[in-house]
Amino acid sequence: MVDQSKAALSEAEQPEKLRRNLHNRHIQLIAIGGAIGTGLFMGSGKTISLAGPSIVFVYMIIGFMLFFVMRAMGELLLSNLEYKSFSDFAADLLGPWAGYFTGWTYWFCWVVTGIADVVAISAYFQLWFPGFSIWMSALLCVFVFLALNIATVKLFGEMEFWFAIIKIVAIVALIITGIVLVSTHYPSPGGSTASLSNIWQHGGMFPKGLSGFFAGFQIAVFAFVGIELVGTAAAETKDPHKVLPRAINAIPLRIIMFYVLALLVIMAVTPWNQVMPDRSPFVEMFVLIGLPAAASIVNFVVLTSAASSANSGIFSTSRMLYGLAEQGVAHKAFGRLSARAVPTTGLFFSCLCLLGGVALIYLIPDVMTVFTMVTTVSAILFMFVWTIILCSYLAYRKQHPQRHASSTFKMPLGKIMCWVCMAFFAFVLVLLTLQEDTRQALMVTPLWFMLLTMGWLLRRRKA
Repeated sequence: MVDQSKAALSEAEQPEKLRRNLHNRHIQLIAIGGAIGTGLFMGSGKTISLAGPSIVFVYMIIGFMLFFVMRAMGELLLSNLEYKSFSDFAADLLGPWAGYFTGWTYWFCWVVTGIADVVAISAYFQLWFPGFSIWMSALLCVFVFLALNIATVKLFGEMEFWFAIIKIVAIVALIITGIVLVSTHYPSPGGSTASLSNIWQHGGMFPKGLSGFFAGFQIAVFAFVGIELVGTAAAETKDPHKVLPRAINAIPLRIIMFYVLALLVIMAVTPWNQVMPDRSPFVEMFVLIGLPAAASIVNFVVLTSAASSANSGIFSTSRMLYGLAEQGVAHKAFGRLSARAVPTTGLFFSCLCLLGGVALIYLIPDVMTVFTMVTTVSAILFMFVWTIILCSYLAYRKQHPQRHASSTFKMPLGKIMCWVCMAFFAFVLVLLTLQEDTRQALMVTPLWFMLLTMGWLLRRRKA
């Protein structure tokens, strides 16, 4: 008994591996939280005004494609439990360069998204405390996330669990409110009444033609950023063979419920051509029923949604740096764990980068322009990461046919769907050239890959 306690103490003092401390409920809610982005609460007004009712098909198509990416990731992670993230299997199956490019790009993705989230949180904070310094709220925000993540992985899981619950309650409340308004034919602001026919009566399902339909993809892709978080958390799950398939298989149902139903309800209550692009349709819906606290309630929901995204970003960036250090393509300091098995060096570094980004956005006067550019860059880089997952899957099928044959969680239509999904991502990149602001982001993104290539060549020369 004494020997056992000594062993436990020495393990606690110097842990060598991440611990599997996340339970099924944590992973399920992290998966839901990842699938419901801030884009749904804030960006849905703009997407509806761009594409009309056809926006529903946009979300369904993107969700359908990403389901197969997640299935490919699930099969790869479960084929070898030594893989802690997609950076690990990319390095193993495609070569060290792939692990380096994927890991650092994913880290950069979340730092960029985290900067946008921290600025958004500071802006939402102003509604309740208009006199409070935006600098102080940003600093406070980063400090709180650092404190939450530095304690234990279980505390991170617990916080994500409650953040996701708040999002779910808000969306379910919106859907129920909308159904009640439609069934009672409640009068909406533009002189019409709430009715299902509002969805198709104002110009049909494609009122803005194919150009409007395609324009919806640009913003909608960003709403799905973070869907792969369940893969980053898999390394710290108690029973990955049971938990991971359950979380991934539920993605289509979640997309139908949280995106499709919510958007249909919004357009049934208020005709799509009366939805304000610069306002949250969630706020408008609750204002319509005469709820005076609507702004504050939705502000709280959107704030927690952004907080959830930033919190997840800090968690995943620190784990990605830990994985890169283990592969030997990041400083070995990032591979050190605290007594609670938390990669604290990676956490501090990511939080420091977040503060640098907040300062950068503060210096540029037009925050909205930067925000659009930042989110587009993030979406492009996430598509690169999703493509690497698919390429890793194709390499795995070629290199380890026996592992695929014995897999209990095979990707449906494996090789075919890999090529279909990659063609879809290429199509979205072409769509990003159509708008001025997204075109600028597309032109800036190659700079990141040039920096990475220089870093990789320098590292190889040293080696």
